[in-house]
Amino acid sequence: MFTHEDLATMQAQSLKMQGWIRRQTFSPEHEKSLRRFSSWEVSELIFKINQSTFRGRLAAEPDLPSGEVEEDGRQRWFSLTEINELRRRMKINRSSLLPQRPAGKRAIRVAISNFKGGAGKSTVALHMAHAAALDGYRVLCVDFDPQATLTHSMGLFQVSEDLTVWGIMARDLIHETDRMNAAPRAAASGTSVPQRRLPSGVRDLGLEALRNTDFIRPTAWPTIDMVPSCANAAFVEFASAQYRHLNPDWSFFAAVSRWLDALPDDAYDVIIFDCPPAIGYQSMNAVFAADVLYIPSGPGYWEYDSTTSFIGQLAEALGDLAGGFGGGFPAGKMRLPKAFLDIRFLLTRYEPGNDLHRAMLEAFRKVFGERVTEHPIEMTRAVEQSGRFLSSVYEIDYRNMTRETWRRARSTFDRAYDEFKDCFLRAWDQVE
Repeated sequence: MFTHEDLATMQAQSLKMQGWIRRQTFSPEHEKSLRRFSSWEVSELIFKINQSTFRGRLAAEPDLPSGEVEEDGRQRWFSLTEINELRRRMKINRSSLLPQRPAGKRAIRVAISNFKGGAGKSTVALHMAHAAALDGYRVLCVDFDPQATLTHSMGLFQVSEDLTVWGIMARDLIHETDRMNAAPRAAASGTSVPQRRLPSGVRDLGLEALRNTDFIRPTAWPTIDMVPSCANAAFVEFASAQYRHLNPDWSFFAAVSRWLDALPDDAYDVIIFDCPPAIGYQSMNAVFAADVLYIPSGPGYWEYDSTTSFIGQLAEALGDLAGGFGGGFPAGKMRLPKAFLDIRFLLTRYEPGNDLHRAMLEAFRKVFGERVTEHPIEMTRAVEQSGRFLSSVYEIDYRNMTRETWRRARSTFDRAYDEFKDCFLRAWDQVE
Protein backbone atom coordinates (compact mmCIF):
# COMPACT_ATOMS: atom_id res chain seq x y z
CA MET A 1 0.00 0.00 0.00
CA PHE A 2 1.11 3.53 -0.71
CA THR A 3 0.38 6.70 1.26
CA HIS A 4 1.08 10.40 0.79
CA GLU A 5 4.51 9.77 2.33
CA ASP A 6 5.37 7.37 -0.48
CA LEU A 7 4.26 9.94 -3.03
CA ALA A 8 6.45 12.56 -1.35
CA THR A 9 9.43 10.19 -1.58
CA MET A 10 8.78 9.63 -5.27
CA GLN A 11 8.64 13.40 -5.82
CA ALA A 12 11.98 13.87 -4.04
CA GLN A 13 13.55 11.27 -6.30
CA SER A 14 12.06 12.95 -9.36
CA LEU A 15 13.34 16.37 -8.30
CA LYS A 16 16.88 14.97 -8.26
CA MET A 17 16.42 13.81 -11.84
CA GLN A 18 14.92 17.19 -12.70
CA GLY A 19 18.14 18.82 -11.57
CA TRP A 20 20.17 16.47 -13.78
CA ILE A 21 17.97 17.22 -16.80
CA ARG A 22 18.35 20.91 -16.11
CA ARG A 23 22.14 20.60 -16.17
CA GLN A 24 21.99 18.81 -19.51
CA THR A 25 19.59 21.34 -21.00
CA PHE A 26 20.83 24.70 -19.76
CA SER A 27 24.20 26.32 -19.16
CA PRO A 28 26.82 25.09 -16.66
CA GLU A 29 25.45 27.71 -14.26
CA HIS A 30 22.11 25.86 -14.40
CA GLU A 31 20.52 28.94 -15.88
CA LYS A 32 18.85 29.26 -19.22
CA SER A 33 20.48 31.79 -21.50
CA LEU A 34 19.34 33.24 -24.80
CA ARG A 35 21.56 32.61 -27.82
CA ARG A 36 22.63 35.28 -30.28
CA PHE A 37 21.04 35.62 -33.70
CA SER A 38 22.98 35.71 -36.97
CA SER A 39 22.87 38.69 -39.32
CA TRP A 40 20.99 36.41 -41.75
CA GLU A 41 18.29 35.75 -39.14
CA VAL A 42 18.12 39.41 -38.09
CA SER A 43 17.78 40.76 -41.61
CA GLU A 44 15.63 38.19 -43.41
CA LEU A 45 13.64 36.52 -40.63
CA ILE A 46 13.26 39.25 -38.00
CA PHE A 47 13.43 42.59 -39.86
CA LYS A 48 12.37 40.98 -43.16
CA ILE A 49 14.80 43.00 -45.27
CA ASN A 50 17.50 42.02 -47.72
CA GLN A 51 20.71 40.89 -46.04
CA SER A 52 22.87 43.13 -48.27
CA THR A 53 20.70 46.11 -47.29
CA PHE A 54 21.20 45.31 -43.62
CA ARG A 55 24.96 44.96 -44.00
CA GLY A 56 25.07 48.19 -45.95
CA ARG A 57 23.33 50.09 -43.18
CA LEU A 58 25.73 48.70 -40.57
CA ALA A 59 28.70 49.77 -42.70
CA ALA A 60 27.26 53.24 -43.33
CA GLU A 61 26.42 53.87 -39.67
CA PRO A 62 29.28 52.57 -37.52
CA ASP A 63 27.61 53.81 -34.30
CA LEU A 64 24.86 51.17 -34.67
CA PRO A 65 25.24 47.95 -32.66
CA SER A 66 27.50 45.70 -34.73
CA GLY A 67 27.19 42.42 -32.86
CA GLU A 68 29.95 39.86 -32.50
CA VAL A 69 31.91 38.58 -35.49
CA GLU A 70 32.69 34.89 -36.00
CA GLU A 71 36.31 33.85 -36.05
CA ASP A 72 36.19 33.35 -39.82
CA GLY A 73 34.69 36.85 -40.17
CA ARG A 74 31.78 35.69 -42.31
CA GLN A 75 28.85 36.19 -39.95
CA ARG A 76 27.83 38.65 -37.24
CA TRP A 77 25.75 37.55 -34.26
CA PHE A 78 23.46 39.90 -32.33
CA SER A 79 21.85 39.75 -28.89
CA LEU A 80 18.13 40.51 -28.63
CA THR A 81 19.00 43.74 -26.80
CA GLU A 82 21.16 44.80 -29.77
CA ILE A 83 18.38 43.77 -32.18
CA ASN A 84 15.89 45.97 -30.35
CA GLU A 85 18.35 48.88 -30.38
CA LEU A 86 18.70 48.44 -34.15
CA ARG A 87 14.92 48.32 -34.41
CA ARG A 88 14.61 51.63 -32.58
CA ARG A 89 17.29 53.43 -34.59
CA MET A 90 16.95 52.05 -38.10
CA LYS A 91 14.37 52.88 -40.76
CA ILE A 92 14.02 51.07 -44.06
CA ASN A 93 12.54 53.11 -46.91
CA ARG A 94 11.51 55.64 -44.25
CA SER A 95 9.47 52.96 -42.49
CA SER A 96 9.99 52.19 -38.81
CA LEU A 97 10.97 48.69 -37.70
CA LEU A 98 9.08 49.12 -34.43
CA PRO A 99 6.03 46.85 -34.00
CA GLN A 100 2.48 48.13 -34.30
CA ARG A 101 0.94 49.26 -31.02
CA PRO A 102 -2.17 51.41 -30.51
CA ALA A 103 -1.23 54.55 -28.59
CA GLY A 104 -2.56 55.03 -25.08
CA LYS A 105 -3.96 51.52 -24.64
CA ARG A 106 -3.19 48.79 -22.15
CA ALA A 107 -1.59 45.50 -23.15
CA ILE A 108 -3.69 43.05 -25.14
CA ARG A 109 -4.40 39.80 -23.25
CA VAL A 110 -4.62 36.37 -24.89
CA ALA A 111 -5.66 33.19 -23.05
CA ILE A 112 -4.47 29.92 -24.60
CA SER A 113 -6.90 27.38 -23.23
CA ASN A 114 -8.44 23.93 -23.71
CA PHE A 115 -9.08 21.35 -21.02
CA LYS A 116 -7.68 18.56 -23.22
CA GLY A 117 -4.20 17.65 -22.00
CA GLY A 118 -1.57 17.46 -24.71
CA ALA A 119 -3.36 19.91 -27.01
CA GLY A 120 -0.21 22.02 -27.24
CA LYS A 121 -1.20 24.94 -25.01
CA SER A 122 2.23 25.43 -23.45
CA THR A 123 4.00 24.89 -26.79
CA VAL A 124 1.81 27.51 -28.44
CA ALA A 125 2.22 29.95 -25.52
CA LEU A 126 6.01 29.53 -25.55
CA HIS A 127 6.39 30.01 -29.30
CA MET A 128 3.97 32.93 -29.54
CA ALA A 129 5.76 34.67 -26.66
CA HIS A 130 9.17 34.18 -28.29
CA ALA A 131 7.93 35.20 -31.73
CA ALA A 132 6.32 38.35 -30.30
CA ALA A 133 9.55 39.22 -28.48
CA LEU A 134 11.55 38.83 -31.69
CA ASP A 135 8.95 41.07 -33.33
CA GLY A 136 9.79 43.81 -30.85
CA TYR A 137 6.93 43.44 -28.37
CA ARG A 138 7.29 43.42 -24.59
CA VAL A 139 5.62 40.26 -23.33
CA LEU A 140 4.28 39.11 -19.98
CA CYS A 141 3.52 35.39 -19.65
CA VAL A 142 1.25 34.19 -16.86
CA ASP A 143 1.44 30.46 -16.12
CA PHE A 144 -1.84 29.27 -14.61
CA ASP A 145 -0.92 25.58 -14.92
CA PRO A 146 0.55 23.84 -11.81
CA GLN A 147 2.37 21.49 -14.18
CA ALA A 148 4.52 24.59 -14.87
CA THR A 149 5.65 23.48 -18.33
CA LEU A 150 5.83 27.05 -19.61
CA THR A 151 7.63 28.17 -16.45
CA HIS A 152 10.28 25.47 -16.83
CA SER A 153 10.61 26.16 -20.55
CA MET A 154 11.37 29.78 -19.67
CA GLY A 155 14.16 28.55 -17.38
CA LEU A 156 12.46 29.23 -14.03
CA PHE A 157 12.54 26.45 -11.43
CA GLN A 158 12.96 27.85 -7.92
CA VAL A 159 9.44 29.22 -7.54
CA SER A 160 7.57 29.95 -4.31
CA GLU A 161 3.86 29.17 -4.44
CA ASP A 162 3.20 32.53 -2.73
CA LEU A 163 4.44 34.28 -5.88
CA THR A 164 2.27 32.39 -8.35
CA VAL A 165 -1.33 32.92 -9.48
CA TRP A 166 -2.33 31.38 -6.15
CA GLY A 167 -0.60 34.25 -4.34
CA ILE A 168 -2.33 36.79 -6.57
CA MET A 169 -5.72 35.24 -5.79
CA ALA A 170 -5.09 34.92 -2.03
CA ARG A 171 -3.87 38.52 -1.87
CA ASP A 172 -6.95 39.63 -3.80
CA LEU A 173 -9.18 37.79 -1.32
CA ILE A 174 -7.63 39.77 1.54
CA HIS A 175 -7.92 43.10 -0.26
CA GLU A 176 -11.48 42.47 -1.42
CA THR A 177 -12.62 41.27 2.02
CA ASP A 178 -11.06 44.32 3.67
CA ARG A 179 -12.73 46.57 1.10
CA MET A 180 -16.09 44.93 1.78
CA ASN A 181 -15.64 45.22 5.54
CA ALA A 182 -14.87 48.92 5.19
CA ALA A 183 -18.00 49.58 3.10
CA PRO A 184 -21.25 50.75 4.76
CA ARG A 185 -22.85 47.40 3.87
CA ALA A 186 -19.79 45.20 4.00
CA ALA A 187 -20.60 42.71 1.25
CA ALA A 188 -23.04 42.76 -1.64
CA SER A 189 -25.34 40.57 0.41
CA GLY A 190 -25.29 43.05 3.28
CA THR A 191 -23.58 40.57 5.59
CA SER A 192 -20.26 41.52 7.15
CA VAL A 193 -17.33 39.21 6.55
CA PRO A 194 -15.10 39.61 9.64
CA GLN A 195 -11.36 39.50 9.05
CA ARG A 196 -10.97 36.76 11.65
CA ARG A 197 -12.91 34.42 9.39
CA LEU A 198 -10.16 34.43 6.80
CA PRO A 199 -7.69 31.54 7.20
CA SER A 200 -4.69 32.48 9.33
CA GLY A 201 -2.56 30.76 6.71
CA VAL A 202 -3.45 33.55 4.31
CA ARG A 203 -3.13 36.49 6.72
CA ASP A 204 0.07 35.24 8.35
CA LEU A 205 1.95 34.96 5.06
CA GLY A 206 1.84 38.73 4.64
CA LEU A 207 0.57 38.50 1.08
CA GLU A 208 -1.41 41.72 1.39
CA ALA A 209 1.87 43.65 1.71
CA LEU A 210 3.27 42.34 -1.58
CA ARG A 211 3.63 44.81 -4.43
CA ASN A 212 2.09 44.07 -7.82
CA THR A 213 5.55 43.61 -9.34
CA ASP A 214 6.61 41.06 -6.71
CA PHE A 215 4.81 38.34 -8.68
CA ILE A 216 6.78 39.08 -11.86
CA ARG A 217 10.07 37.35 -12.68
CA PRO A 218 12.51 38.16 -15.51
CA THR A 219 13.47 35.44 -17.99
CA ALA A 220 16.44 34.78 -20.25
CA TRP A 221 14.63 36.89 -22.85
CA PRO A 222 15.18 40.58 -21.96
CA THR A 223 11.70 41.60 -23.15
CA ILE A 224 9.76 38.68 -21.65
CA ASP A 225 8.71 38.63 -18.00
CA MET A 226 6.69 35.95 -16.28
CA VAL A 227 4.35 35.13 -13.45
CA PRO A 228 5.59 31.57 -12.90
CA SER A 229 3.84 28.48 -11.57
CA CYS A 230 4.97 25.48 -9.57
CA ALA A 231 3.61 22.11 -8.50
CA ASN A 232 3.01 23.37 -4.95
CA ALA A 233 0.45 25.82 -6.33
CA ALA A 234 -1.84 22.94 -7.35
CA PHE A 235 -3.85 23.32 -4.13
CA VAL A 236 -5.26 26.64 -5.37
CA GLU A 237 -8.42 24.86 -6.49
CA PHE A 238 -9.05 23.48 -3.00
CA ALA A 239 -8.07 26.70 -1.26
CA SER A 240 -10.24 28.86 -3.53
CA ALA A 241 -13.30 26.73 -2.78
CA GLN A 242 -12.67 27.24 0.92
CA TYR A 243 -12.17 30.98 0.50
CA ARG A 244 -15.41 31.32 -1.47
CA HIS A 245 -17.24 29.61 1.37
CA LEU A 246 -15.77 32.10 3.85
CA ASN A 247 -16.61 35.05 1.65
CA PRO A 248 -19.35 34.14 -0.86
CA ASP A 249 -19.33 37.67 -2.30
CA TRP A 250 -15.67 37.49 -3.34
CA SER A 251 -15.58 37.67 -7.14
CA PHE A 252 -12.80 35.07 -7.30
CA PHE A 253 -12.75 34.98 -11.11
CA ALA A 254 -11.70 38.65 -11.35
CA ALA A 255 -8.64 38.43 -9.07
CA VAL A 256 -6.03 38.26 -11.84
CA SER A 257 -7.91 40.84 -13.90
CA ARG A 258 -7.80 43.28 -10.98
CA TRP A 259 -4.09 42.60 -10.52
CA LEU A 260 -3.39 43.25 -14.21
CA ASP A 261 -5.44 46.45 -14.10
CA ALA A 262 -3.09 47.73 -11.42
CA LEU A 263 -0.05 47.43 -13.72
CA PRO A 264 0.85 50.47 -15.84
CA ASP A 265 -0.86 50.37 -19.23
CA ASP A 266 2.48 50.74 -21.00
CA ALA A 267 4.38 48.13 -18.97
CA TYR A 268 3.79 45.43 -21.60
CA ASP A 269 2.38 45.07 -25.09
CA VAL A 270 1.13 41.47 -25.11
CA ILE A 271 0.10 39.32 -22.12
CA ILE A 272 -0.17 35.57 -22.74
CA PHE A 273 -1.95 33.17 -20.38
CA ASP A 274 -1.06 29.46 -20.38
CA CYS A 275 -4.11 27.76 -18.88
CA PRO A 276 -4.40 24.41 -17.06
CA PRO A 277 -6.17 21.47 -18.74
CA ALA A 278 -9.36 21.98 -16.72
CA ILE A 279 -12.09 24.50 -16.02
CA GLY A 280 -11.50 25.69 -12.47
CA TYR A 281 -10.66 28.73 -10.39
CA GLN A 282 -7.37 29.40 -12.18
CA SER A 283 -8.64 28.90 -15.71
CA MET A 284 -11.72 31.03 -15.02
CA ASN A 285 -9.42 33.84 -13.90
CA ALA A 286 -7.51 33.52 -17.16
CA VAL A 287 -10.50 33.54 -19.49
CA PHE A 288 -12.20 36.38 -17.58
CA ALA A 289 -9.09 38.57 -17.83
CA ALA A 290 -8.49 37.76 -21.52
CA ASP A 291 -9.45 39.84 -24.52
CA VAL A 292 -8.82 36.98 -26.95
CA LEU A 293 -9.41 33.24 -26.48
CA TYR A 294 -7.04 30.98 -28.43
CA ILE A 295 -8.02 27.30 -28.42
CA PRO A 296 -5.35 24.80 -29.57
CA SER A 297 -6.44 21.29 -30.50
CA GLY A 298 -4.78 18.21 -31.87
CA PRO A 299 -6.03 16.86 -35.22
CA GLY A 300 -7.72 13.68 -33.93
CA TYR A 301 -11.40 12.88 -33.43
CA TRP A 302 -11.15 12.57 -29.66
CA GLU A 303 -9.42 15.95 -29.49
CA TYR A 304 -12.19 17.47 -31.59
CA ASP A 305 -14.71 15.88 -29.25
CA SER A 306 -12.89 17.23 -26.20
CA THR A 307 -12.67 20.71 -27.69
CA THR A 308 -16.43 20.64 -28.31
CA SER A 309 -16.98 19.70 -24.65
CA PHE A 310 -14.59 22.43 -23.52
CA ILE A 311 -16.39 25.29 -25.24
CA GLY A 312 -19.73 23.94 -24.00
CA GLN A 313 -18.61 23.74 -20.38
CA LEU A 314 -16.90 27.11 -20.63
CA ALA A 315 -20.12 28.63 -21.94
CA GLU A 316 -22.04 27.19 -18.98
CA ALA A 317 -19.43 28.39 -16.46
CA LEU A 318 -19.37 31.94 -17.86
CA GLY A 319 -23.17 31.95 -17.95
CA ASP A 320 -23.29 30.93 -14.29
CA LEU A 321 -20.91 33.77 -13.39
CA ALA A 322 -23.01 36.30 -15.25
CA GLY A 323 -26.15 35.10 -13.49
CA GLY A 324 -24.57 34.86 -10.06
CA PHE A 325 -22.60 38.09 -9.92
CA GLY A 326 -24.04 40.43 -12.50
CA GLY A 327 -22.27 43.79 -12.63
CA GLY A 328 -22.06 44.53 -8.91
CA PHE A 329 -18.34 44.01 -8.33
CA PRO A 330 -15.16 46.00 -9.07
CA ALA A 331 -14.06 44.19 -12.23
CA GLY A 332 -12.05 47.12 -13.56
CA LYS A 333 -11.52 46.79 -17.29
CA MET A 334 -13.65 43.65 -17.67
CA ARG A 335 -17.39 43.21 -17.35
CA LEU A 336 -20.04 40.51 -17.08
CA PRO A 337 -21.39 38.91 -19.10
CA LYS A 338 -17.93 38.06 -20.34
CA ALA A 339 -17.32 38.95 -24.00
CA PHE A 340 -14.18 38.06 -25.96
CA LEU A 341 -13.01 40.37 -28.70
CA ASP A 342 -12.04 37.33 -30.75
CA ILE A 343 -11.94 33.53 -30.51
CA ARG A 344 -9.68 31.34 -32.64
CA PHE A 345 -9.08 27.61 -33.02
CA LEU A 346 -5.56 26.42 -33.88
CA LEU A 347 -4.71 22.85 -34.88
CA THR A 348 -1.41 21.53 -33.53
CA ARG A 349 0.78 18.50 -34.33
CA TYR A 350 -0.65 18.60 -37.85
CA GLU A 351 0.77 16.37 -40.59
CA PRO A 352 -0.20 17.57 -44.09
CA GLY A 353 0.24 14.09 -45.56
CA ASN A 354 -2.09 12.45 -43.04
CA ASP A 355 -5.59 11.86 -44.46
CA LEU A 356 -7.19 11.90 -41.00
CA HIS A 357 -5.53 15.19 -40.10
CA ARG A 358 -6.71 16.82 -43.32
CA ALA A 359 -10.23 15.53 -42.72
CA MET A 360 -10.27 16.85 -39.16
CA LEU A 361 -9.00 20.26 -40.27
CA GLU A 362 -11.83 20.38 -42.78
CA ALA A 363 -14.30 19.37 -40.06
CA PHE A 364 -13.08 22.20 -37.80
CA ARG A 365 -13.48 24.66 -40.66
CA LYS A 366 -16.98 23.48 -41.52
CA VAL A 367 -18.10 23.94 -37.91
CA PHE A 368 -16.16 27.03 -36.79
CA GLY A 369 -15.55 28.74 -40.14
CA GLU A 370 -13.20 31.71 -40.11
CA ARG A 371 -12.57 31.21 -36.39
CA VAL A 372 -10.15 28.42 -37.41
CA THR A 373 -6.67 29.69 -38.27
CA GLU A 374 -5.56 29.15 -41.83
CA HIS A 375 -2.20 27.66 -40.91
CA PRO A 376 -2.03 24.75 -38.41
CA ILE A 377 1.21 24.06 -36.57
CA GLU A 378 2.90 21.19 -38.34
CA MET A 379 4.72 18.38 -36.57
CA THR A 380 8.36 18.35 -37.70
CA ARG A 381 11.47 16.72 -36.31
CA ALA A 382 12.81 20.07 -35.12
CA VAL A 383 9.51 20.90 -33.38
CA GLU A 384 9.62 17.55 -31.61
CA GLN A 385 13.23 18.14 -30.59
CA SER A 386 12.47 21.60 -29.21
CA GLY A 387 9.83 20.09 -26.94
CA ARG A 388 12.25 17.53 -25.54
CA PHE A 389 14.74 20.24 -24.60
CA LEU A 390 12.26 22.73 -23.11
CA SER A 391 12.98 25.24 -25.86
CA SER A 392 11.21 26.87 -28.76
CA VAL A 393 12.46 26.55 -32.32
CA TYR A 394 13.46 30.21 -32.04
CA GLU A 395 15.94 29.28 -29.30
CA ILE A 396 17.51 26.40 -31.22
CA ASP A 397 20.66 27.32 -33.14
CA TYR A 398 20.12 26.33 -36.76
CA ARG A 399 23.74 25.14 -36.92
CA ASN A 400 22.75 22.20 -34.71
CA MET A 401 20.83 20.66 -37.64
CA THR A 402 20.41 21.22 -41.34
CA ARG A 403 19.23 24.73 -42.07
CA GLU A 404 16.32 23.38 -44.11
CA THR A 405 15.07 21.24 -41.20
CA TRP A 406 15.31 24.20 -38.84
CA ARG A 407 13.72 26.63 -41.27
CA ARG A 408 10.78 24.34 -41.94
CA ALA A 409 10.08 24.13 -38.22
CA ARG A 410 10.44 27.87 -37.78
CA SER A 411 8.23 28.65 -40.78
CA THR A 412 5.27 26.75 -39.32
CA PHE A 413 5.43 28.87 -36.15
CA ASP A 414 6.12 32.04 -38.14
CA ARG A 415 2.90 31.50 -40.10
CA ALA A 416 1.01 30.72 -36.89
CA TYR A 417 2.43 33.86 -35.26
CA ASP A 418 1.51 36.06 -38.21
CA GLU A 419 -2.13 35.01 -37.73
CA PHE A 420 -1.81 35.35 -33.95
CA LYS A 421 -0.48 38.88 -34.40
CA ASP A 422 -3.19 39.81 -36.89
CA CYS A 423 -5.77 38.53 -34.42
CA PHE A 424 -4.52 40.50 -31.42
CA LEU A 425 -3.96 43.67 -33.48
CA ARG A 426 -7.57 43.58 -34.68
CA ALA A 427 -8.75 42.96 -31.14
CA TRP A 428 -6.48 45.72 -29.82
CA ASP A 429 -8.34 48.26 -31.94
CA GLN A 430 -11.50 47.36 -30.04
CA VAL A 431 -9.99 47.74 -26.55
CA GLU A 432 -11.34 50.84 -24.85
